[in-house]
Amino acid sequence: AEEALRQAQKMEAVGQLTGGLAHDFNNLLTGITGSLELMSARIAQGRYGDVDRYVAAAQGAAKRAAALTHRLLAFSRRQTLDPKPTDVNRLVRGMEELVRRTAGPGVAVEVVEAGGLWSVLVDPHQLENALLNLCINARDAMPDGGRLTVETANRWLDAAAARERDLAPGPYVSLCVSDSGTGMSPEVMAKAFDPFFTTKPMGQGTGLGLSMIYGFVRQSGGQVRIYSELGQGTTLCLYLPRHRGAAEAPEAAPEAGAAPRARVGETVLIVDDEPTVRMLVTEVLEDLGYAAIEAADGASGLTVLHSDVRIDLLVTDVGLPGGMNGRQMADAGRVSRPGLKVLFITGYAENAALGGGRLEPGMHVLTKPFSVDVLASRIRAMI
Repeated sequence: AEEALRQAQKMEAVGQLTGGLAHDFNNLLTGITGSLELMSARIAQGRYGDVDRYVAAAQGAAKRAAALTHRLLAFSRRQTLDPKPTDVNRLVRGMEELVRRTAGPGVAVEVVEAGGLWSVLVDPHQLENALLNLCINARDAMPDGGRLTVETANRWLDAAAARERDLAPGPYVSLCVSDSGTGMSPEVMAKAFDPFFTTKPMGQGTGLGLSMIYGFVRQSGGQVRIYSELGQGTTLCLYLPRHRGAAEAPEAAPEAGAAPRARVGETVLIVDDEPTVRMLVTEVLEDLGYAAIEAADGASGLTVLHSDVRIDLLVTDVGLPGGMNGRQMADAGRVSRPGLKVLFITGYAENAALGGGRLEPGMHVLTKPFSVDVLASRIRAMI
C-alpha cells in the first residue's frame, strides 16, 4: 500500500510538472508565434514601423522560455555546469549590494563571513543565482520587514551529521540564508523542492526557484536543507564539498564591441543534427568571414576531420544521432588533429557525454540557446 501511495505521489508530481510546463510554454509560444505572424503581416503591408516592437516581443518571450528550460535542467540535474574553484566569501561580498537593494529598506541585511573559509568547486554564476533566489524568498516571507542574514561557515560533518543531511562524511562549506519571517509548516517544507510548488499568489512565482537550487547543489555534490518554524522564520543552508585548492580570481567582463572578423582561410566545421541550428551557425560564421563546413551526424563530421581539409575549430552538438556523440567524435578527431579546438553547443550535457563533466584543454561548452554575439565572440577567442 505504501509503495502504491508513493507511486501515486510520484505520478501526481510528474503531472504537476508537465501541466505547469505546458501552461508556461504555451504562453511563451503564443508570444513568439503571434509576434512573428504580425511581423510577417506588417512586412507584407509595407508597414515597417511596428516590426521592431514585434521582434523585441518575440525575443523577450524566447529568452523567458530559455530561462524556464534552464531551470528545469537544473532541477533534473542535467544542466551544463562550469565549475571553478570558488571563494564563497568573495562571491557573497560581490552580491551584497544587489541583495540589499533587492531586500528593500524594510529589511535589515547582515552578512556574516567565516574566517579562513575553504574554497569549493562550483559554478559561480549558478551559486550567485541560487543566493539571489534565496534572498528574494526570504524578503517575500517578511512582508512587514525584518532581518535577513547571509552566513558562511566551514563544517566538518561526522557520520551522524552527514547521514542526517544525506551526504558523505567530511569537510563542507555551508552558505545559509535566514529570515525572521512567516516560517513554513511541516507540510510546506515537505513540498518546498517540488517543481512548480509555490506559496505565492497566482502569477507571482514559477515554483521553480527552490527546485532549481536543489538540482544545482546536488549536481555539484552537495545538499540543501530547510530549518523553519511557523512564525519564527526560516533558514535555508547549502552544503558544498570542500575543494583542496586555491580559489580562482573572478573573470573580467569582456569589453562590448563588434564581433571580430575572421582571418583569411579560417575554417569551422559545424556538426548538428538540427538543420535550423546548422543554418544559423553557418550564417553567423559566413557573416564574420569564416569558411563553414556542415555535417549532420558524428560519422560525417569524423570523415571531414580525417580528411586533409583545414579546420581551425570544431563546433558540435553533444547529442548526435548514429551512435557517436559529439564528445566521442571530437576525441576521435583529436587523434589525427591533436591541437583541434572544440566548442560544444548543447541543450543539456550529460556528464557521460562530456567525459564525466571534465573538458580537456581547448574544449569549451556553450549552452543553447545562445545569442549570435556570444557565439561569434567565443569562436574568435577560441581560434
